[in-house]
Amino acid sequence: MNIAVLLHSGAGGSGVVATEVGLGFARRGHTVHFVASNVPFRLTETGHPNVYFHQVGSMAYPLFEAPLTTLAEASKLVEVIEEYGIEVIHAHYAIPHAAAAIMARDMARVARPPAVVTTLHGTDVTLVGLDRAYLRTTQFSIERSDVVTAVSQYLADYTCCEMGVRRDVTVIPNAVDHRRFSPRADPELRQRYAHPDEKLLVHVSNFRPVKRVEDVVRTFARVSERLQARLLMIGDGPDRPKAVELAAELGVSGRVAFLGSFPRIEPLLAVCDLFLLPSVQESFGLAALEAMASGVPVVASRLGGIPEVVVDGETGYLCAPRDVDAMAAAALMLLSDGALHRRMAAAARERAVTVFSEDRVLPLYARAYERALEAGTAASRHEVSLKGT
Repeated sequence: MNIAVLLHSGAGGSGVVATEVGLGFARRGHTVHFVASNVPFRLTETGHPNVYFHQVGSMAYPLFEAPLTTLAEASKLVEVIEEYGIEVIHAHYAIPHAAAAIMARDMARVARPPAVVTTLHGTDVTLVGLDRAYLRTTQFSIERSDVVTAVSQYLADYTCCEMGVRRDVTVIPNAVDHRRFSPRADPELRQRYAHPDEKLLVHVSNFRPVKRVEDVVRTFARVSERLQARLLMIGDGPDRPKAVELAAELGVSGRVAFLGSFPRIEPLLAVCDLFLLPSVQESFGLAALEAMASGVPVVASRLGGIPEVVVDGETGYLCAPRDVDAMAAAALMLLSDGALHRRMAAAARERAVTVFSEDRVLPLYARAYERALEAGTAASRHEVSLKGT
């Protein structure tokens, strides 16, 4: 199958998921074309014979106040469709990717237009999509896709209830490569960041306001008052300066390492003891899942799709959003009880492997592609019959 993947190229969850799903299909013999403004953050297999990257260009013209991203993306996608015979377009994020996919599908001069599968990831619906400036376009893009999936039941329900979308939305959870993300810790790597008697906490995100990275630092500061610990902050984004400043104010900057963004985080996760995710908006929590696959329990906010990933009291603890005291107490409980920590670490790994493995999730996407192709064929037949009347 020839698949085109439209995605954000940064380190955010939707781009990471899009890349990993695409690479998973490439490893299974399909041809995958990634279409984005830059090389996707985790696209490390550009030398794979089944993987292609097509860069979306942009034009700076004084008349336009902002880049015309959707139009440029649609134009590039049309080129890819016509040259490579794309059968399925998988748009990760409703705006602008699903809109661009639908435009390209309708513009392409091919005998059989490609099917469009749109995967909703979260803020494309809960934040951007509900803005009046984008609401109708988001609704249109979802309604006109051949198949729509969401990464959690929470997000599927939200899409239908809050956006008034009246169509089936299939839940396909995010996947994790449990062979890459595993509990195999490198002792030398751990020694680089923590002493043997210290606990190592970690947070991974794009440091946007919804991630509440300042609450990560506050939680860590409370934990470090009770036991010896260090914190790894992996990622980058607009709230990083605030987190750095807060760490200095709380007197913990010497025990907090801001490591920036890089694509291969699995060795670092494997050497950590606890993952913190105090988000105020989260439709799934991919970083938490990758931590669980690494045998790392999670303390996170009880909201959105997180409870579908982290089982409270089994693979970690869930707390009310913004409740730093509760998060610190949960973290201390886990880190102070070796038997409890080992039990939750094992349960976290087991859940990641059995529920969210690529081997389980990719076949769900394969079926979504097949349904989309069937829907697209039916639509084409209907269009032909209408033209003949």
